Amino acid sequence: MSTLVLKSGRVFDPAQKLDQVADVLIDTAAGTVLKIGSGLQGDKVLDCKGKLVCPGFVDIHVHFREPGQTAKETIASGAAAAVNGGFATVVVMPNTDPPLDNPAAIAYQYLQAKNAGKARVFAMGCITRQRAGQELAELGIMTRGSGGQPGAVAFSDDGDAVPSSMTMRLALEYASALDCVVVEHCEDRALSCGSIMHEGKVSAALGINGYPSAAEEIIVARDIRLAKLANARFHVAHVSAKGSVALVHEAKAKGMRVTTEVTPHHLLLTDECCRGFDPAFKMDPPLREKSDYEACLAGLVDGTIDCLVSDHAPHTREEKEREFVDAPNGVIGLESSIGVLLTNLVAPGKLSLARFVEAWTAAPVRCLGLDRFGVTGALTAGGPADVTVLDPAHEWTLDVNAFKSKGRNCPFNGWKLKGAPVYTIVGGVVHEALGIRH
Repeated sequence: MSTLVLKSGRVFDPAQKLDQVADVLIDTAAGTVLKIGSGLQGDKVLDCKGKLVCPGFVDIHVHFREPGQTAKETIASGAAAAVNGGFATVVVMPNTDPPLDNPAAIAYQYLQAKNAGKARVFAMGCITRQRAGQELAELGIMTRGSGGQPGAVAFSDDGDAVPSSMTMRLALEYASALDCVVVEHCEDRALSCGSIMHEGKVSAALGINGYPSAAEEIIVARDIRLAKLANARFHVAHVSAKGSVALVHEAKAKGMRVTTEVTPHHLLLTDECCRGFDPAFKMDPPLREKSDYEACLAGLVDGTIDCLVSDHAPHTREEKEREFVDAPNGVIGLESSIGVLLTNLVAPGKLSLARFVEAWTAAPVRCLGLDRFGVTGALTAGGPADVTVLDPAHEWTLDVNAFKSKGRNCPFNGWKLKGAPVYTIVGGVVHEALGIRH
């Protein structure tokens, strides 16, 4: 047996009610936690004094672009960005080219992730064939997996909502029978009409047709009702509008199995950022008004919003440097999310450390049922040795040119931050993270 001890860190796992200075002993061969306690000895020692030792962080909404757009990101570069940013596990969305709508495409994701040897990578499958919104994909076959690897862990046509209510109802019914979650990008295209920013005072002042919050809220409301009809689990992707938060709150109050997520950019930025026509602030859903991000933050604090996600969406520099109207939507976030939230929400007391950690660990695992695949979001003896070690005192300036991701399209570039991941441990394997590299 080969062992590693994480020495004298503040072991912090809200789900297990752990908050104590202790050692964590890891069996590196088996990739499991052996014991948490005091005075533990191992073959190797990693000094964690003054650091937070947390369960491995989990991001259930990332885009790695492979196959089809590998100039933007590959599974290997995305997985490297994940561990550099403090994430032990990620779930990739299926809007690749071609889309992940069949078992072979899903299997390819796992093969490439295994070859990369960085973060744990899980794949979502498409709801409909080719993400065309018409005919259901082979949901059951995609979940089966092969070669010892899992299949699709959830279903989404991310980037688009399923336009047909009947198709969405059938998807929810089939997914329920498979004990899987349907994840929806909630946007009524007939209302958003290809708009490039939020509809409000700023879009009016700039003379730009906007994307109203109602376009998101209408699909959230529709799909909550369809999920009730199908007795299914339903997850709202990257919520951005206060009306959507209210709808999820109401559904949860009625005992429905509805969950949701929010990104750092929808908690920290508003449509005011778009006044300079900088494509770094162009995304879908768009940055909305102050009242929206306040509602999202309140929802995260009180648990209406279950978890945090980066919605890591890399593009080439050439694409993102086009004019605002022509640039693609999306920003990267795997290597910025932890630092910007520790600095701007946790440090000033807007979000508790416990809620912050829970929203990156146990909560996303619950949302998609990742415990079925050995991801627990917890630090327990006998459990997986997936650990994120944070240095809350590390001061650094976010520099996209130091990232492992191929993407550089980050709205937080140049921000001065305090707090960063220093180690990401995946199955007992230690990866140095941002706080060591800066």
